[in-house]
Amino acid sequence: MKSILSFLTLTLTWWNGATLGTRFFTWRKGTFVGEDEFGNKYYQANVAPLGDRRWVIYNGYAEASAIGPGWHSWMHHTTDVPPSQESYEPREWQAPHRANPTGTAEAYRPKGSTAGHGRRARTTGDYEAWTPGN
Repeated sequence: MKSILSFLTLTLTWWNGATLGTRFFTWRKGTFVGEDEFGNKYYQANVAPLGDRRWVIYNGYAEASAIGPGWHSWMHHTTDVPPSQESYEPREWQAPHRANPTGTAEAYRPKGSTAGHGRRARTTGDYEAWTPGN
C-alpha cells in the first residue's frame, strides 16, 4: 500500500519533489550541477530551440523561497557560474538563508495579532468612536 501511495504521489503531484515527467527529462537530458545545504539538486540542459534550461528538484515540499541567494541568481541566469563551482565565503554579518516562514508556526505575529500568543492591551480612553452626522 505504501509503495502505491508513493508512486501516485510521485506521478500526480508536483509539490513533493518532482513528477515522473521531470524525473524522466532529468534522466534523459539533465546534467547535475550541484546540491545546496537544504538538499535541493540543481540541473541544466541545452535544449535545441529553447537554449540553456536550468531547474531544481526540491528536497521535499517545493517552495521557491527554499533556494538560497547564490543558487537563485544562477537559476535566473544572473550568473553563469553555479555556487558549487565558486569559492564564496559569506561575510560575518550575513545571516544564513531561511525559507519564507509565512503560514507556519515560525511566522511573525505582532503583539495584539489575533494569531499571536498575547492579548492586546485595553484601550486607554483616548479613543472616541466616530459617529455619522457629528
